[in-house]
Order: sequence, then C-alpha cells, then structure tokens
Amino acid sequence: MMNYGIDIWGANNFFIENGKLKINYGNQPALIDIVKEIEERGFQGPILIRFPHLIRKQINSLYNSFKKAIKEFNYKGKFKAVFPLKVNQFPTFVKPLIKIAEKYNYGLEAGSKAELILAMTYNNKNAPITINGFKDKDMIRLAFIAGFMGFDVTITIEGLNELKSIIEVSKEYHKMPVNIGIRIRLHTSGVGIWAKSGGIESKFGLSSTEIIEAVDILKKEKMLDKLKMIHFHIGSQINDISPLKKAIRESGNIYADLRKMGAKNLSAINIGGGLAIEYSQWEEFRDKNYSIEEFSNDVVYLLKEISNKKHVPMPDIFTESGRFIASPSTVLVAPVIELFSQEYTEKALKLKEKNPDLVEELYDLYKSINENNYIEYFHDALDHFESLLTLFDLGYIDLIDRSNSEILVNLIIKKAITYATLKGFKNKDLKSINEKFQEKYLANFSIFQSLPDFWGLGQRFPIMPLTKLNVTPNRSATIWDITCDSDGEIPFSKQFPLYLHDVGLEKENYYLGFFLVGAYQEILGMKHNLFSYTNEAIVTFDSEGNYEIEFLEPTQKIREILIDLDYDIDEIERELKNNIESAIDDEEERKEILGELFLLLNDMVYLKND
Repeated sequence: MMNYGIDIWGANNFFIENGKLKINYGNQPALIDIVKEIEERGFQGPILIRFPHLIRKQINSLYNSFKKAIKEFNYKGKFKAVFPLKVNQFPTFVKPLIKIAEKYNYGLEAGSKAELILAMTYNNKNAPITINGFKDKDMIRLAFIAGFMGFDVTITIEGLNELKSIIEVSKEYHKMPVNIGIRIRLHTSGVGIWAKSGGIESKFGLSSTEIIEAVDILKKEKMLDKLKMIHFHIGSQINDISPLKKAIRESGNIYADLRKMGAKNLSAINIGGGLAIEYSQWEEFRDKNYSIEEFSNDVVYLLKEISNKKHVPMPDIFTESGRFIASPSTVLVAPVIELFSQEYTEKALKLKEKNPDLVEELYDLYKSINENNYIEYFHDALDHFESLLTLFDLGYIDLIDRSNSEILVNLIIKKAITYATLKGFKNKDLKSINEKFQEKYLANFSIFQSLPDFWGLGQRFPIMPLTKLNVTPNRSATIWDITCDSDGEIPFSKQFPLYLHDVGLEKENYYLGFFLVGAYQEILGMKHNLFSYTNEAIVTFDSEGNYEIEFLEPTQKIREILIDLDYDIDEIERELKNNIESAIDDEEERKEILGELFLLLNDMVYLKND
C-alpha cells in the first residue's frame, strides 16, 4: 500500500510527490510544510486543519450533479439542499460554509433549539431552513420567529403531538409563518452501521396510519395548504445504492397519494442525508458502490417516473447530506512521539563477561545476519528466544540475561524485516512475524476526542504519514494514543493492514495524517483523561494560489478544561498554594515551586515535543 489507498479515498484532493503528501490545489503545498509553519508559530501537539476549498468542491459537486441530471431527464422540479448542523457545529467550519453557500442558496438544518439559533443567526436569507428532531413548544416558537424574520422555514413533524403543538402556537401568534413537513417512516432501511435510521422500527417518523391522521387534522384546521414537504432518512452513510432506490419509490408513491388526498401545495421530497463518503484504503473493502452522478441520476429518474405514472407534478428534491459535504475538508495531524521497539538498541545491551550459551549464540546471529541467511537466522533466533524464556521461568538465567535476549531478538527481527522488504516479503514466515511483532507508534492525540466513531462504531478513517512516501514502509503498525486507556489504540489488522516507516525520532519528526474527519468527530469527541479539542487551523488560498493560514486556535490549557468541568479554579489555585506552603519551609524554594506550578496550570493538555 505504497500510496495508502489515496487513489481510492482521496478524490484527487491530495497527491504524493518527492516523498511528501501535497494538496492538489493552488500552488500545491506539502501538508508537512503547513504543519511546520503552524509549529513555528508556537502551536505544538495535534493539529486539526480545515480546508474551505474542499467544502466548496463538495457543494459544487452536489449541485452540479443534480443540475446535470435534471437537465438530462427534463425534470420539472428544482434541486435544493441544506446542511445538517449536527454534523459539525463548530464556527470554524460553519462560517466558511455559510460564505460558500450563498452562491448556491444552500441552507441549514437544525435538530435542536441551539442549532436553530445558529441557523437563524447565520443562514443566508434566500436559503431554506429545515427543522428536524423532537420538538417542544418553545422550539416551535423559535421556528415561528425565524419565519417572522423572513426565512423560508419548514418544520418537519416527528409525531402527531408536534403537529398539534404547531397548530396551538399558530393560534398564539394568529399567524402561520412556517411550512410543515412530515417525516415518513419507510419500510425501507439502509445498510451498514448507521442503518437503524431507517426501517419500520426506526426512532423517527410517522407510520402510514399517522400520516393519514395528520392530513385529516390539517384539513380540519384548514391548514393543509401549509404541508409542503415529506422527509425520510435511511442512514448517515448509505453504502449501497439499492436501498436508496427502494426508498425513493416508496416515498414517491406516498408523495403522489398525499397530493391526491388534497395536499395540493405539497411540492418537495427531502431524501435526508446518507450520500456516502469513501473511507476505505483497500480496494477490496470499498465503502460505497456508486458515484454522486449515479446517486443524482437515480433520484431524478425515479421521481420523474413515479410522478408521470401517478399524474402529479414532479416534486422539488431536497438533500441533507452533511457527511458528504463536511468529511473531506478536515485533516487531523498528530506527531509520533515514540516508537516502542526503539528501546531495543545495541547500546541497551548489558552483556556479561560470561553469558549463557544461547545469549552468545543470539549475539553471533545478530552480528552475522545478512541478505543471504536472514530467513535461517530469523528462525534460529525465535527458537533460541523460546528456550531462553523457559530457562528464565526455571530460574537458570537472570533478568539481565532475559533483557539481553529480548533486545537481540528484536534487533534480529528488525534486520530480517529490512532484508525481507527489499525482496518483497516473499517468505510467509517473515510476513507473519512482521504482522505479529507490530511496531507501536505513540501519537500525540486522543482517539476518544478526535476519532470517537472509530472507538464507538469501528468506523475506519484513512491514515498515512505525511513524509517518507518515496520509501517502502516496512513495519506493521499499531497506533497508540496518549490516553491511559487500553481502548485508545488503532490495532494492526490483517484485514485492514497499515504499514508505517521505521524512523529514528531522535533524528527526524514523523507525522500521521487522519483524513475525512470533518463530520461528527469533533462534536462527538469526549474529554477522556481531560484531553480537549486539538489545535485548529483554517488554511485558505489566495487568487494566485498561495496558501494562507487564516486562523489559528490553540488547544485548551489545563485550567480552562477544569473550568469547563465546572471546577472553581480559584478554589483549586488556593488549595494548591496552601498545600505548597504547608509542605515547604524555605520561602525562596516555596516561591519558585509555586511559580512553576502556576505556569504548568496554564500549560496545554496535550504533550509537548520537548
């Protein structure tokens, strides 16, 4: 996997040149050069880098694809879209998104009161706002206020009680400044780890019986003209196009029947999110089986077919594909701070004047191994090591002998792997031992904070180093984060193998990039071990193609994250001072240690590259 599957997941956003990963935009800077510039400005540790041009690329791709399909099939409805704020509510993402969205009248979707406040504040006036999720009367009142502001607002009801609340609020205001949508509970469900968003047992949506009752209520209240949209959602990441086609047929027929039941202003089908992102680095394990063009063509063609068959107007098409828009725009970069095999060095040997025979033989194997005998010596070393461990258990050799054995065996394995790499790992035993004796790469980040979907759902993200990409990686890699939790690792997998380089960190820096992390990860991130959000940067390009680090936000300081957890920082500082004063008699020493303590209290939560 020399290129780390970049041709599978990269969408032509990055490329490799002269051993470096480069950004395929503007003057094509190397990502490592951007990282170094950020570090030169005093930002150490993990860095989350946002590229707004990739937000623009995804929005453009979505709109152009549907525009082309509408033209090709002579479709009479319009295409509209909103971004679901739940995918990424951070201002460093939302504000660039809103600026880019103005050209497309690309709107926002809110699923909570706080998200609705963001939509009311930042959404472009000509762009729609849709409101999903469970609602109380206060949230509905907020939606009405958004309508009074002049926004095109659609409240999607998740149950009949919400419809009754909308009617009650409309009577409070004596006005109805919003449209009504109905979330329909389809029989069709998606596939994959997010499939439970759809299907008859889904958490959301109205059944067929409830939809009919909703129409009857609206007729009775003389508000059926406010029913403008039906909405469905079958999963956050629709891997297979087939369930989408079924969902379109099912929803299209519901739309047509509702029109015939008197909902003459019903004019839109919101197909929700689910447009998939290709996360895979391995050709045989692709995450989706369709393109954006196939997606849009199928939606447009099927809705036209149903509309013509049922003799109803072709509906406007809404999407809420947040993952597709957000994921590619953000990269997490984490420095590797330790390789655990590097404790096994020749300098660490403590050979005695008289060593056990097997230790002496291991030392001879280490000194004489070469490209002609490495397979034989590799097997001999493993046999010797097993025997030496048995001798240690029986008390015939001591801890120093055991340490020397471990060091020598690891040094022999590393030499054998080096020779095997040159010959393409043709020996199965060597390949197996490389998979078994993985290198542990300790990276300065928290999986729980930065990749919670990996920890919680097993969702894999593309991973690759930023440099040495002209050198064949030869170590099967397990990545450890810096939390004190055994789940804080990305283990090596034979099914999804990741190979990295054997680097000397005392001589060179080595950085790992985690890609497609712009959707959900930050907002779902947990402060496990009190590691907070990472350093953050926005990188833009000027008219001449030169990159600019437009915004930098440091990670939290220790005192700041304690304040976030509702600790009284004044109390903490007071108690720390009292503890020092009661323990240290010398005034000068007391002042020095107290000053150092308060400096450390203002240090960042992640590790420094000292």
